[in-house]
Amino acid sequence: MNLRMQKRLAANVAGVGKRKIWLDPAEIAEIKNANSREGIRKLIKDGHIVIKPQVVHSRARHRMLVEAKRKGRHMGFGKRKGTRNARMPTKLLWVRRQRVLRRLLRKYREQGKIDKHLYHELYMKSKGNVFKNKRVLMEHIFKAKAEKARTKVLADQLEARKQKSKATRERRMARVQEKRAAVLAVEHEDAKE
Repeated sequence: MNLRMQKRLAANVAGVGKRKIWLDPAEIAEIKNANSREGIRKLIKDGHIVIKPQVVHSRARHRMLVEAKRKGRHMGFGKRKGTRNARMPTKLLWVRRQRVLRRLLRKYREQGKIDKHLYHELYMKSKGNVFKNKRVLMEHIFKAKAEKARTKVLADQLEARKQKSKATRERRMARVQEKRAAVLAVEHEDAKE
């Protein structure tokens, strides 16, 4: 018996492929009489035409493999097809590193931890591949700030020393002037007499 039309109609009504339709062999005569979509719907409702369930396509094995790859298994030389640069482009690594470093510099500048001059200097050094990661850049910033503070302290000390010596010199000059004035006054007195 040819039931191709019934199978096609059932597939269309159910919205599945023809391979998912099962026709009950015991009810072939009744199925053959159904030549409309309405009749097919009734047969589906009665259970003479059955829509097969979806075949299970388990991802369990794939999940296990992915988990193992995360641990570094199955990743040796024999499993690699592309070049190192194709698998993880150096440019992508460079872009990521630059974005991390520039974000840090921007944050520090906004917080006032570094001034615009130091920011620009470090920005250009980052571009020149001086810092290999964020930690190295942070250490460099701490060192630069400490050095700047040290030079400022030394400059202040030098300035204070200069001021002190200048004041001492001025006092000495004043004393010398007073002595001269006193000597001249005495000589003047003697000359009058």
